Amino acid sequence: MDIFLLCVFLPLVTVAWGQYSDYYYGPHNYGDNDEWVNVYRQGFNFQCPHGQVIVAIRSVFSKKEGSDRLWNYACMPASQSLGEPTECWWEEINRAGTEWYQTCSNNGLVAGFQSQYFPSVLDREWQFYCCRYSRRCPYSCWLTTEYPGHYGEDMDMMMYTYDYYIRGATTTFSAVHR
Repeated sequence: MDIFLLCVFLPLVTVAWGQYSDYYYGPHNYGDNDEWVNVYRQGFNFQCPHGQVIVAIRSVFSKKEGSDRLWNYACMPASQSLGEPTECWWEEINRAGTEWYQTCSNNGLVAGFQSQYFPSVLDREWQFYCCRYSRRCPYSCWLTTEYPGHYGEDMDMMMYTYDYYIRGATTTFSAVHR
């Protein structure tokens, strides 16, 4: 009877273990601490490989370097429940020196960023690279308010489980703090 139970439950455990890996992101590999996608006061363009989306963002601030930030990103394949990417595009540019709020249009998920620094306003303009998938992304979206709490704080934000995606961002701009 023990062999019979083993033959019945072993396939179930195998299936459950396989599904477990679909619903949990492991630790994110940003690379070495010295690897950033930009240097201070320079532009950059970062895109995830096809079929992957941004799942982690890391940033450090330096007032001495023009009130600018270094940025790093991590990508992971989108959940199989979303299907395959059907189209990708660059959203409109969010201009430097202004407050803005933007989400990817057409139910897209963020799969990259492009940014340019402007020394005249000590700020960056941003453009999102968005991808839409063959199956609709769930719409229970909300805006996190914890990263960062103050303009000069470092940031390390990660999506820990599948079905949580970055769909947009918002910023504030202060002419006093720049």
